[in-house]
Amino acid sequence: MKKLSLSFIFLWIAVVAISQEKGELFAGWSSKSITPEKPTALAGQFETRISRKALDPVTCTALALETRSKGRLVEASLLISIDLVDLRHNFDQQIKAAIAKKLPNFDTNKILINVTHTHTGPSTVLQNFNIPKEAIQPDEYREFAAERIAEAAMEAWNNRKPGGISWGLGQAVVGYNRRVVYTEPISSVFGAGHTVMYGNANNPSFSHIEGTEDHAVELLFLWDSKKQLTGILVNIACPAQETESLSEVSADFWHEAREQLAKKFGQHVFILPQLAAAGDISPHLIWRKKAEEAMLKRKGLTRRQELGRRISQAILEVYPYVQQDIQQEIVLRYTYKDIKLPVRRVTKSEALQAEKLAKDDPSKAFWHHEIIARYNNQEEEPQFPTRINVLRIGDVVMASNPFELFLDYGVQIKARSQSLLTMLVQLASGGTPTYLPTARAEAGKGYSAIVQSNLVGHEGGQQLVEETLDLINQVLETP
Repeated sequence: MKKLSLSFIFLWIAVVAISQEKGELFAGWSSKSITPEKPTALAGQFETRISRKALDPVTCTALALETRSKGRLVEASLLISIDLVDLRHNFDQQIKAAIAKKLPNFDTNKILINVTHTHTGPSTVLQNFNIPKEAIQPDEYREFAAERIAEAAMEAWNNRKPGGISWGLGQAVVGYNRRVVYTEPISSVFGAGHTVMYGNANNPSFSHIEGTEDHAVELLFLWDSKKQLTGILVNIACPAQETESLSEVSADFWHEAREQLAKKFGQHVFILPQLAAAGDISPHLIWRKKAEEAMLKRKGLTRRQELGRRISQAILEVYPYVQQDIQQEIVLRYTYKDIKLPVRRVTKSEALQAEKLAKDDPSKAFWHHEIIARYNNQEEEPQFPTRINVLRIGDVVMASNPFELFLDYGVQIKARSQSLLTMLVQLASGGTPTYLPTARAEAGKGYSAIVQSNLVGHEGGQQLVEETLDLINQVLETP
């Protein structure tokens, strides 16, 4: 028998390890309306808004993924997207508990739940809202929504069938950096600084827009065994808040995108939206507003319809190409890590300023009072517990965090990741969602970067980047 070289043996072992890790893909979908029938308070603003009718439905969409090798389960996960503003006060844990009752053998640590951050979704917390008795109360809505979401998760899991997956990358201008920088400090109810969210750029002291933008549309296409499309996961760096001040329940521009895509693919194809790092991004225009408005009139479209059209067109543009690379056997690996990030410390001057602002603006007093409480207790709670989830799906890696994460951190992770395509999912891991700003944003101040807006500052942001990259490297390594 001919002797095998040592290098060949090592190569053979490596190939065997990789092939053992792959599995046949099974996938299942489901979607449910989580629109309440009663009047409801809307989340996303400081003031009370009561919706008495829905402009369009808010929904949850679930995608079950599983790989099998020789009939045995290798890995499994559930991805769930919800048309709400956040998952605060452990709402994600309430949802997972509801799922556990319906799928008692499923590991709830492998459920990734995210929101689209629509500012016209039902409120899940009381906050400072004055909610009438005839309206659905936040606790009641949480129970209703958790049950519907759990039903969708169970259906998605029970619906899984052999299939395939392919990834795509498109471009669509949806989100813009919303932090306007001035050469002179600008006073506001949030304290004087050089930076203002949604500041007026038509100002002699306007200098520049603080940060960058990400116009990528990152995509996963799911197919059945006959290579017919079953659903699309769509990941963009922009929250759904184009019509954020309405007093009607709405999924915002994701409703328009779903309607456009249904015209092409049919209502049976599921759309699962995800929000990438976009703490300093929104769909609102900062400059060139008049020309943009004039073009919309020419097209006969609302701004929301235009954003939905851009997303759907980006998907349709890459659709012919993703059909050429459908993988039916993939590496699926899910991991997570509970970490502790340093809490952003409140200075004495910030606490005193918060006390003054609470008196000057009673509508936001609760917000400023939280800062005073933090100042008094920060030695007892110096760290913020955070969970990072990382999921490898073939050549793609998906990493989550619970923050409104400023885009610079997302760019760092994507640029340094060794994955072919790295998707980030913010407002996804539960906990108390707050903005996580960069050092330059903190220096400029303004809403989203002042201490009232943050539980974690830029030191924690950089730690989050490094911890996320470590987990990404782990799921890419061959066992």
